[in-house]
Amino acid sequence: MKVYKTDEVRNVVLLGHGGCGKSTLLEAMAFASGAINRMGKTEDHNTISDFDKEEQKRGFSISMTTYPIEWEKTKINVLDTPGFFGFVGEAEEAASAADAAVIVISGKSGIEVGTERAWEICDKFNLPRMIFVSGLDVDDVSYQKVIEELTEKFGKMIAPLYMPLREEGKMTGYVNIVKNAGRKFTHGVEWEECEIPDYANEYLEGYRETLLEAVAETSEELMDRYFEGDTFTPEEIHTALRANVADGSIVPVGMGSALTGQNVTSLMSDIVRLVPSPKELKCAGTKSGSDEVFEADYDDGKDKSAYVFKTMVDPFIGRYSFFKVMSGVIKGSDVLYNANAGEEEKPGKIYVMKGNKPEEVEELHAGDIGAAGKLNSTKTGDTLSTKASPIVFASPDFSKPYTYQRYVVVKKGDDDKVSQAFTKLMQEDMTLKTVIDSENSQALVYGIDDQHIDVTISKIKDRYKAEVALETPKIAYRETIRGNSDVDSKYKKQTGGHGQYGHVKMRFEPSGDLETPYVFEECVVGGTVPKNYFPAVEKGLNDSVLAGPLAGYPVVGVKATLYDGSYHPVDSSEMAFKTATTQAFKQGVLEAKPVLLEPIVNIKVVVPDSYTGDVMGDLNKRRGRVLGMNPIGHGKQEVEADVPMSGVFDYCTTLRSMTGGRGDYSYEFARYEQAPAEVQEAEIKAREEE
Repeated sequence: MKVYKTDEVRNVVLLGHGGCGKSTLLEAMAFASGAINRMGKTEDHNTISDFDKEEQKRGFSISMTTYPIEWEKTKINVLDTPGFFGFVGEAEEAASAADAAVIVISGKSGIEVGTERAWEICDKFNLPRMIFVSGLDVDDVSYQKVIEELTEKFGKMIAPLYMPLREEGKMTGYVNIVKNAGRKFTHGVEWEECEIPDYANEYLEGYRETLLEAVAETSEELMDRYFEGDTFTPEEIHTALRANVADGSIVPVGMGSALTGQNVTSLMSDIVRLVPSPKELKCAGTKSGSDEVFEADYDDGKDKSAYVFKTMVDPFIGRYSFFKVMSGVIKGSDVLYNANAGEEEKPGKIYVMKGNKPEEVEELHAGDIGAAGKLNSTKTGDTLSTKASPIVFASPDFSKPYTYQRYVVVKKGDDDKVSQAFTKLMQEDMTLKTVIDSENSQALVYGIDDQHIDVTISKIKDRYKAEVALETPKIAYRETIRGNSDVDSKYKKQTGGHGQYGHVKMRFEPSGDLETPYVFEECVVGGTVPKNYFPAVEKGLNDSVLAGPLAGYPVVGVKATLYDGSYHPVDSSEMAFKTATTQAFKQGVLEAKPVLLEPIVNIKVVVPDSYTGDVMGDLNKRRGRVLGMNPIGHGKQEVEADVPMSGVFDYCTTLRSMTGGRGDYSYEFARYEQAPAEVQEAEIKAREEE
């Protein structure tokens, strides 16, 4: 592939609901541009973007894919993304490198929850956007209905550029609304000019009015001319569109069929004409080790710098770091410096990735996207620059995983294999993490949702030949006391020669501090217990609080006071006093009204207004206490509540089902509270059975 200058590059991410046809659209773009000579199909497992075995098995995208399309002397770096929310991290990684988005909508389904999610991602990453309504080759699809839905949802910024022409239910051509001209499909993606049929004028007038109104809204001058009944030339419309697509005040709408490739060439031309090149954009980092701002601005005359937005670890083709050149010109022979890791990297070669096929290039100019292999110290979010001018770009905030499950290695001896597999998968996926919960002797895997975790476990089995089983996680309960006790504990053992003797009298009571396991005090009078045994007593307490006598959970909030005891001048030892204290603790806790404490989290649930009642009702069922609601704009409310940790285990699935996928939640640990009697009884019984 030839080398492209900064102003000849466009970086576009495809976003949309799962199954709306993003991967098929990329296939059609590659075919129309001549990059491939035959379109693959998702169901045939031969598309250029869904090359992973897991994707082919499930029939939908799981990972982000890059593919460069050459069109009208411009390189369009297309970043195809998954549509299902469990893989939102992949979409966010792609969005962090893109300069604009094409939101793909199924003409049959119209606006779906994935469309709304795509719009939110564009807002989060401040991306200009276009819309492509696909699937218009289907008989019963209403383009007019989709435009009405879009206008109602997003307002007057929606500007339709085309409308379909139909004969006998089939799409036979389209009208270019900007030029007010008809086009008739001839062969494949090709077309010829034609007259606009009379039957189309009724809808055309409405579409053109919507377009002109959107254009007029962009400036007072155009608005005045619009109200005066003046018409805009195609050049004026294109000029207004280009300026206002960049600032997000206009969202142009294209249409066609990804499956047949009809009107896909218009989409690519619109990307070239309307999407800003990196040369028109700004970007800035900081000089490493200082607060000095480095204004990269995609200027290939400045010091080299590149931001790594994605890591791919494939057992067959190896490890690749995907990067976007932020300034300068990157060559394979460069020695690059990773300021985040403090290490030098030598790529040797740089590539453009065509799906899973790397193609070597001599150099990449500022604004372009490429990949390098075997950058062992570099991970997603790092910056590559030079040691003489080390630079760091801020990494975006990726969605945080809150859904979790316990995982168990099925086959003995596979622990290391599973650990390495998770490490490699977490290098690829910024929304996946594992936690070793030593307190409950369990390993936890966190993901965006259950589907995300299931796919991860399947990858471990298929890629790394290790099997992992998922189980319900244990809750990290605590034990404490609600009453007082007074214990006399003596440890005495005679075995010939020196024996063992330790004797303590202790009082136990609540300390009032549930964040501290215990408070130890002594008020021994007269040396009944020598001072040199006090540390042994405290050591006995320290060991005892690790597993309480009620259900084996850590103990918190206990005050222990040593007030008397006795010793033997020959047989007493630190070990004996430690053992006596352990016995005293167990007896003292059991006599001081022991209770189980459960972890409480503060949860925040963001949902459209219409779902707040259902959400609050469900939180109450989970023994939650709703603290209030906060309006956050865009017709959404944030419901805040305190909920037991046991109530958030399967919450993601319930919330998605309850809100049609429109609800989000986050939570953080708040405190421990006494569990209800029935919860305590069930947990104590379960621990006894274990």
